[in-house]
Amino acid sequence: MAELDVKERQAGDVTILDLNGSVRIGDGAVALRTAVRNLVDGGKGKILLNLAGVSKMDSSGLGDLIASYTTVNNAGGQLKLLNTENIKDLLVMTKLWTVFDVHDSEATALNSFS
Repeated sequence: MAELDVKERQAGDVTILDLNGSVRIGDGAVALRTAVRNLVDGGKGKILLNLAGVSKMDSSGLGDLIASYTTVNNAGGQLKLLNTENIKDLLVMTKLWTVFDVHDSEATALNSFS
């Protein structure tokens, strides 16, 4: 089994990626990057990453999270984060908490897309 399991679902025009496992150097980081790139290449620009199931994230995973954010923004889309409690310290410590649009409620997150 891969380090990171990525499940895709739709809520209107927003694609939600439910992540379960580790986003670390290797397969986990690649799985995240690939999933987001495939969505953008497929014309989907509203992406919500549900991180409730993420158990660990290292600097490589964080780098791929930033790269995913940049890829979506450069394509004119929006990438937002949901349920970041497991990696909140990492986001705060790196000051990325202020960069990402972070939500605790799926309904609130979905309503925040323009």
